Amino acid sequence: MTPPIVVHPPTPGGGRRVTAHTEQLGIAFRPEDVSEFLRNAGLSEDEIQLDDPNLIEWRGGGIDVWE
Repeated sequence: MTPPIVVHPPTPGGGRRVTAHTEQLGIAFRPEDVSEFLRNAGLSEDEIQLDDPNLIEWRGGGIDVWE
C-alpha cells in the first residue's frame, strides 16, 4: 500500500513537491513546511509523524535531503 503523502525528490532550486494522493499540497523547503501542509490538509498535530512510512513516502532522499 502506498502512503497517502509523497514528498517528491528535490528540484534544482532546492524545494520538494508534496502531494496527498494526486492533490498537490505545495513546495516544501524544510520539514516544518511539510508539517504545515499536513495541518492545512486537516491532520492533527498528533497524526503528523514525518518519519512514519505508513503516512509519508520520501522519494529521492529522506527528511534530511533538501537539495
